[in-house]
Amino acid sequence: MDFPQHMMIVEDEVITQRYLEDILRQHEVKCVDCFDNAKDALSQLRKQKYDMILMDINIQGSMDGIQLAREILRLHTIPIVFITAHNDSETFAEALELSPYGFIGKPFSSRDVEVAIQLAYKRHLTNQEVDNKKTNDEDRKIIMISDRYHYSCEVASLYCDDSLVKLNAKQNKLLEILSLNINNVVGYDSLVVAIWGDSDVADSALRTLVYNIRKILPDLPLVSHSKVGYSLLSQR
Repeated sequence: MDFPQHMMIVEDEVITQRYLEDILRQHEVKCVDCFDNAKDALSQLRKQKYDMILMDINIQGSMDGIQLAREILRLHTIPIVFITAHNDSETFAEALELSPYGFIGKPFSSRDVEVAIQLAYKRHLTNQEVDNKKTNDEDRKIIMISDRYHYSCEVASLYCDDSLVKLNAKQNKLLEILSLNINNVVGYDSLVVAIWGDSDVADSALRTLVYNIRKILPDLPLVSHSKVGYSLLSQR
């Protein structure tokens, strides 16, 4: 079974740290970075992506392994396997709240580490496949607007009577946003930022954009909400 290729070890016992590193090197893991405190680990995570983290619960500094894991998961999607000599129910319950990918209890053998990593990585890859399938399914969906109009998320385009409607980039972006928020009002500021980014634009730019779309598609249910924003109302 494949091993993750980029791994971080957070462990403040040097002997344990080296033992873990040796085990990973035996499985030809390309990148193994070791840290003994939260500050250095978080700093490294801003520079390097990792496939998995082996996290000792009891580490140096003001932040323990559970607190560090909580902070990492707030910012990143990385499978974490806890290493612990603690067997009290309170510590275990606190760690379980983070839905870790596994536990390695001290003292451990190389086989314990190998099995924990393989099981965790397989679970992670399975979860990724499920997430990707959900994303792909959502990307392929069709948003029905009316009997004449539908928006295809797969090609990010509007169709009228099953024919592609030719629009410029900004017109298409506006209709993409409104289609993805069908029957909901999207505020002026949100639309301006999404369409023009940080660029300075005239206050009338959005109104002009909507006016031009209405000229092209007079029966598209594009609704103005005074002093609030715009919406596409489904007529299906």
